[in-house]
Amino acid sequence: MSDQVQAPFGKFPTVRLALDASADLVSPVAAALRDWTDREAARSVLWVDTDPEKADTAVFCATYEAPPELSANCVVVAAKRGGETTMVGCLVLATTRLDVNQAVRKRLGARKASFAPMDAAVAGTGMEYGGITPLGLPPEWPLLVDEAVAAAPSVLVGSGARRGKLILPGWAVARLPGAEVLPGLATPAATA
Repeated sequence: MSDQVQAPFGKFPTVRLALDASADLVSPVAAALRDWTDREAARSVLWVDTDPEKADTAVFCATYEAPPELSANCVVVAAKRGGETTMVGCLVLATTRLDVNQAVRKRLGARKASFAPMDAAVAGTGMEYGGITPLGLPPEWPLLVDEAVAAAPSVLVGSGARRGKLILPGWAVARLPGAEVLPGLATPAATA
């Protein structure tokens, strides 16, 4: 098909503008793309069709020849302070680790911060576990983005479902509603 959109990396059977793939997106993600006031950023997002059984980062990258250093994970964190719990989305490269105990906790002024339980993350986002994406998070949730993600030419993130992924430029990630780019949000992943 000569008019098919091309992904900036990887080998995917189907690549479309995410704005044209709303039927393949979960409701919060489709709505976020449709309502994103930064139309240039919204038009830069691609949707790629993928096998949900190969959604985990390492398997996905090997299957679709996607570089791990351009894959990002959206991690939901629960931060507690004075009996109140704040949910926050954190976006870091898959080759790094989110610094929950220092960077996230301190940025939110929380007494304690930890990975949100799976059921709370799924219920709060309306997305599938393993496919949570920064596009379409609840508007009251802060979105913390590691500076390496924002500096990347393009990154691959979840699509809200285990089937399919989104690819968008780092500059577009930095323009997501509520996004705050933070240096030191992630640390290098430990190597075995």
